[in-house]
Amino acid sequence: MTLEITPTELRKNIYKLLDQVLESGNPIEIKRKGKRLLITLSEPESKLERLESHPDCIVGDPEDFVHMDWSEEWNPKI
Repeated sequence: MTLEITPTELRKNIYKLLDQVLESGNPIEIKRKGKRLLITLSEPESKLERLESHPDCIVGDPEDFVHMDWSEEWNPKI
């Protein structure tokens, strides 16, 4: 998701905005005199590196999913 800002906003918050690009990997777009400037990482991070941990996603024991029988639900024609 690209953040669009003005040069004035960039000047006021340049360090905060640069840190935001470094942390999120999302570029910042600056519009000036009808042109578009882009602040982005020169070597983008892998999307996998930006994944956030969600330890509470599975309610219960994850091992229960491994041994679950889906044979009645599975339809190879779909």
